[in-house]
Amino acid sequence: MKKSTIFLFEFVSGGGFNQVDIPASLFCEGYGMLRSIIADFNLIDFEIKTLLDYRIQKPLIKYLKADFIEQVEYHDNYLKKFKKFVKESEYCYVIAPEFSNILFDLTKIVKDNDKKLLSVDLEGIKLGSSKFKTYKFLKSNNLNTPRTHLIPNNNGKLDKDFIIQKFKELKRPIVIKPEDGVGAEDIFYFESKQQIIDFFYDQDDNIEIRRNFILQEFVEGRDLSVSLIGSSNNHLILSVNAQNIQIKNLNSESEYFGGHTPVENCKQIRNTLNILFDKINLSKFSGYYGIDFIEKADKSIGFIEINPRLTTSYIGIRNVIDKNPAELIWDAKLNSLSSSELNLKNFSQFSRIELNYLNNETELDVIDHKTPILMKEIPELVTPPIKFQNSNHDINNQYSCFIATKTKDSKSSKKRMAEIINILKRNNFTLLNQ
Repeated sequence: MKKSTIFLFEFVSGGGFNQVDIPASLFCEGYGMLRSIIADFNLIDFEIKTLLDYRIQKPLIKYLKADFIEQVEYHDNYLKKFKKFVKESEYCYVIAPEFSNILFDLTKIVKDNDKKLLSVDLEGIKLGSSKFKTYKFLKSNNLNTPRTHLIPNNNGKLDKDFIIQKFKELKRPIVIKPEDGVGAEDIFYFESKQQIIDFFYDQDDNIEIRRNFILQEFVEGRDLSVSLIGSSNNHLILSVNAQNIQIKNLNSESEYFGGHTPVENCKQIRNTLNILFDKINLSKFSGYYGIDFIEKADKSIGFIEINPRLTTSYIGIRNVIDKNPAELIWDAKLNSLSSSELNLKNFSQFSRIELNYLNNETELDVIDHKTPILMKEIPELVTPPIKFQNSNHDINNQYSCFIATKTKDSKSSKKRMAEIINILKRNNFTLLNQ
């Protein structure tokens, strides 16, 4: 019997930035998500097709369990190749950022070609891609969420007076972030009026003037997320995850480094979330999606945003739950998704790690000689150390890798991470972000 063909596409590692100079760290997470979801769909007997950016060296292709892999070269029109693979496939799964309508536009191509979509549909993307629409959706469903305002944009400049006025009204720290942003991208934190004034001296350097931004009251607490799979008539919580986020101030970049799953009081939080979610209509969100929230000191929850796509947490969750998440995504498409609570068998710490390689070898030498050794000694390496020789962002011998542990508990995971770091050091890598 002929297998069904599925096109699994991840924008960053799949050639979406093929003509743009960006750091390997971005490709690192993208490749990790792509490799993970390919491995999971491989277990349910699909014929798998995917695209891969030419800067991900060919020796790394062998770690993707896909049947057809085509590289997107520098001079290629990635969209042309994307459309070709969509037309050749029966099913499609799109992983892409929400900003600039990238996720929406790629998903629309799938829908316009009458292909079966396994990722979140257009309605859910339209809502989740707008932080202000998400805020209004959460408020209309009586869910606790930080007070949020859309910042007026005057000829490409954010309205400083509006921001200062709202800061005074809120009487607490605020964050400013893109209205269509992804993860920890361009999040700015302010505790004082003077910090806001200082920020505006260098506004053109700090923000993309063509984008809309929101202002949101800052809420103290644990940065958490919940990963779900939804269908038209049901939703299933996979796990509750902690997020390792560094928020930008005037002296540092905002970055997302990973997290761990499940959190210590996962069962309690999951029960609370299920009660809240049962009261609202989440039917726009089919397939895998995530919701970011804050757990406050009093254990109450403040919802921040909805991510209408596969999130990095997937890399850890697949090591924790007792079912193949790709099967659950498939069940959701068939409207046969069970609401039975999943068993969380393991613990996973998933982290992007920045490395410096001490030897004077080319990237290809590292991939040819070091990578096979590392992949054998560290099976938790989802993305082995990579760098881009032609990137201005990747200085000297700086590499990025992504690791996801699979242990019985947090203590075992910390122990294993220490062992992994020692293995990396033995192979002449030093850590830059630990």
